[in-house]
Amino acid sequence: MGIFEIRDKFYLNNRPFQIISGAIHYFRTVPEYWLDRLEKLKAMGCNTVETYIPWNMHEPKKGEFRFDGMLDIGKFVRMAQELGLYVILRPSPYICAEWEFGGLPAWLLAEDGMRLRVSCEPFLKHVRDYYKVLLPRLAPMQITQGGPVILMQVENEYGYYATDPDYLRMMRDIMREYGIEVPFVTSDGPYAESMNAGKLDGALPTGNFGSRTDERFSLLQRYTEGGPLMCTEFWVGWFDHWGNGGHKRGNLEESAADLDRMLALGNVNIYMFEGGTNFGFMNGSNYYDELTPDVTSYDYDALLTEDGQITEKYRRYQQIIAKYAEVPKVRLTTEIKRRSYGELEAEAKVSLFSVLDDLSSPVESPFTQPMEKLGQSYGYILYRSPLATEEKLERIRLWRANDRAHIFVDRKPAAVLYDRELLEERRFSPAIELRQDSVLDILVENMGRVNFGPYMELQQKGIAHCVQVNGHIRSGWQQYTLPLDNTERIDFSKDYIENTPAFYRFFFEVDEPGDTFLDFAGWGKGCAFLNGFHLGRFWEIGPQKRLYIPAPLLRRGKNEIILFETEGRAAGSIVLRDEPDIG
Repeated sequence: MGIFEIRDKFYLNNRPFQIISGAIHYFRTVPEYWLDRLEKLKAMGCNTVETYIPWNMHEPKKGEFRFDGMLDIGKFVRMAQELGLYVILRPSPYICAEWEFGGLPAWLLAEDGMRLRVSCEPFLKHVRDYYKVLLPRLAPMQITQGGPVILMQVENEYGYYATDPDYLRMMRDIMREYGIEVPFVTSDGPYAESMNAGKLDGALPTGNFGSRTDERFSLLQRYTEGGPLMCTEFWVGWFDHWGNGGHKRGNLEESAADLDRMLALGNVNIYMFEGGTNFGFMNGSNYYDELTPDVTSYDYDALLTEDGQITEKYRRYQQIIAKYAEVPKVRLTTEIKRRSYGELEAEAKVSLFSVLDDLSSPVESPFTQPMEKLGQSYGYILYRSPLATEEKLERIRLWRANDRAHIFVDRKPAAVLYDRELLEERRFSPAIELRQDSVLDILVENMGRVNFGPYMELQQKGIAHCVQVNGHIRSGWQQYTLPLDNTERIDFSKDYIENTPAFYRFFFEVDEPGDTFLDFAGWGKGCAFLNGFHLGRFWEIGPQKRLYIPAPLLRRGKNEIILFETEGRAAGSIVLRDEPDIG
């Protein structure tokens, strides 16, 4: 048992305690590597690890909870404790984190009138239902009950989002109601308006920033009432989005100087110590002037690379931390190697149109419905309608559609619409001639829900309103949900159709598993699966050029990779290399 207090400083069992923390997201790293990442954190001189908790992973469907495998938060926290590390948990319903929908479950959007992160009773009911399950699991991990958890955060960067103090108080009170005893913090951008909107009685205000430490801490001091200063997210790099021109990298000299100053003045959580990977469809997106979906890698130019390699930034930070704390000698116990498995030729291929009924059962409707109304959260959705009343396809418009749509007429590509193009009418010149039995197919991809700002409430995916063909609303649809969580059903003996979305199958033998990187040069856009595990998305526009495959996902002996490619651009082979290429 112990006690952690906030006074003029942080106090652990009545002794001053300086938090020197690093962020590791357990849900972005395979559990076989958690120990390695935590050992490297301790070896750098950190005494604490911080992590978000993503609601959408732990409750993927309403009332269905998961705490196994990569989601075993209890195992992660216990592992940290065994190494002598303390833990900061951020279990807010909303986490941002460049994560799909900021961690909110997509099924919230199936409810008409849903409002997020404000005093909206339907939203609050779902939060309470979630916390009723989550928080009793976290409570025994608190330092007051013999665990390593010393702080928890209420909400996340709320001052950037809204000005509803009643909502913040309810978040705080629900956490207390379900057994949370450790001190609370809030974290907001280092601006007066953000701090004013995000502050909360009973929680220490902290800041999120990556530069200008003296200035930021000076502002923060106005809100802490003599309490300790802390940067809860010291941004040491940044994230990448598809098509951004190259991997984002921080300035090492400037960030090293800022870390030194933070430790001289207060407390820090390094964001990110290790970024990890947005496996599956779980990357987030931002929307300012345009949609900018994040890549699969969350390398973040962190202190460890995406696959856990120690960087020069790590070594520099270690030297700075040594000025303020003892840096222990830590023996690294996990053997990690990079391996190349060479070039793999596609052994089978099949068109999506050929296996559509194997992967999904169509839902009939007179009008189009978004994914969420059909019980789907992630992936793709295909809308099909006969063009029985039209003689030519002259123009088409998709109303309230997100995010990227492939339009086919009689299984032949007609158009690709992305982001703002979906708001406009597409005209065909010349018009597409139709037969009496012609069929319109529209394959819509969820590129990752926006994780920041007001656009979050506009994130229904697919086609939420209607499809207008030649000026009239087309009725009569078959809707195929395609979350691609059932790739074992793909029958590769069926027909392959050129220039259509298709699946490609590869096999390779592994004698010794090692971390490897899937080079998708020559392929267009899509996603990849290894032995049924969804590795993430690829897109030829970069900056990321290879997908990380952790060794624990490989089997000794025969392994299978399936690529789903949507553009009709397939190189015919892939290469498994021993070096990453994130742009």
